Amino acid sequence: MAAITLAVLIFLLSGEVGAFTSKITLFFYVDNTEGLKVGAPVALQGVTIGNVKDIRIVPNHALDPVQITLRVNTKYQFLLRAGKEGTKATIATAGVLGESFVDLDSKNAKGNQAKDGDVLEAKNAPGLGDVVRSSQTTLENLNVLVNRLDKIVAQVQNGPGTLNGFIYDPALYNRANAILGQIQTLVNDVNGGKGTIGELLKDNTLARKLNASIDKVNGLIDDINNGKGSAGKFLKDDALYNNANGMVAKGNKLMDDINNGKGLIGKLAKDEVFAKKLDDTIDKLSQIAAKLNDTSSPGSLGKLIYDPSVYNNSDQLLIETRNLMKAIRENPKKYLTIHFKIF
Repeated sequence: MAAITLAVLIFLLSGEVGAFTSKITLFFYVDNTEGLKVGAPVALQGVTIGNVKDIRIVPNHALDPVQITLRVNTKYQFLLRAGKEGTKATIATAGVLGESFVDLDSKNAKGNQAKDGDVLEAKNAPGLGDVVRSSQTTLENLNVLVNRLDKIVAQVQNGPGTLNGFIYDPALYNRANAILGQIQTLVNDVNGGKGTIGELLKDNTLARKLNASIDKVNGLIDDINNGKGSAGKFLKDDALYNNANGMVAKGNKLMDDINNGKGLIGKLAKDEVFAKKLDDTIDKLSQIAAKLNDTSSPGSLGKLIYDPSVYNNSDQLLIETRNLMKAIRENPKKYLTIHFKIF
């Protein structure tokens, strides 16, 4: 009886998850087991759902000759998909030197639900050998980089150059030390109130002037907020706002009238007949002005403007008229005699 109990415990602890639960058998094929052993756990998204039942080499699979048989719990069957777009099976390693196990990935799986005897698509994962080879390449590259750094350091130490001079030339150190001394002197002068910057930092007069300027600015802002001055009235006086608003309203009405063809400007802008008449009038005035300016064959009005004899005669007539008026004022009886005749 003790032997039977021990055998049952060994069977339960041998890696079979849920020995008395319902299971299905699934297969996938690889070219290398990467150290996977029978009884290794099968995990789906990190959760153990079964075990590796068998590992063997089979014919008719030249590229992937190793057949791996899985036994998984049926209560997770709804998450498993068969086919090329279904669940991916990968041989993974728990840590760098851990045991190998089968990792199933159904995050992007499509197709029908996997059934007993279906084949899952295998997904290659880097094995321990690949990791070691990759690490070896990295170490080789690192060794090359270290050798190059050694050469650079040797050239800096032994040969001339800017970096060598920067490190080993005492003159550079002396110049740097002198510059630091000058900077220290400048800082001491500033702290002592010397120079423009020193006075700027140490003289209380500047602080008082700045404080007074700030007070004036605050007073100006208070006056504006209280409606004092032009700016204050502009911001606070409702009459100014109303006038401006009324002016804007009148301007809008004027523009509306112009757009509607009202008034002289509206007709000029909208009435094509009026605009044509105005254009004709301007053309005629231009023609008249051209004729007046034409001195080669002037008309009556042109002669009146350009003929000097007309000017001279008119001037002479005005002179004689003034003389006549003067004579009449001096001796009106001579010119204003009235004769009565009785019939």
